[in-house]
Amino acid sequence: MNTAITHLPDLTSEFTFKTSRSSGPGGQHVNKTDSRVELRFNPQKSELLSDDQKVILHQKLSSQLTSDGDLIVVCQQERSQYKNKALAIEKLYELLHKALSPVKKRKATKPTRASIQKRMELKKQTAEKKKRRGKIDL
Repeated sequence: MNTAITHLPDLTSEFTFKTSRSSGPGGQHVNKTDSRVELRFNPQKSELLSDDQKVILHQKLSSQLTSDGDLIVVCQQERSQYKNKALAIEKLYELLHKALSPVKKRKATKPTRASIQKRMELKKQTAEKKKRRGKIDL
């Protein structure tokens, strides 16, 4: 993969925010303030992402996309709406960066001599254990 694919532009202009009342501790404060933040971003409609990035995001994040193609990130950790908004943006960028970063290919290696010997010893022990389970003739 190309390293330019992992570079993300500033997407904040394409984010849609929705706030609501948060659950959890906070007493009366929770009942009167909208501190829960829901961030929506549609990668397919983005004008700042390249076509390659859109294809990769659709493939890797398809299970997290809504029927409209929106990617939703919800944050209600803090009591402050401002802090939750910042955390939601951070979460989304981490998610996008992780999805767009190329996967390292695994190099096939041969098992070491010690690991082969260990495996053979375990197989012998198992075989002995099973052999001892047989009926005893009296």
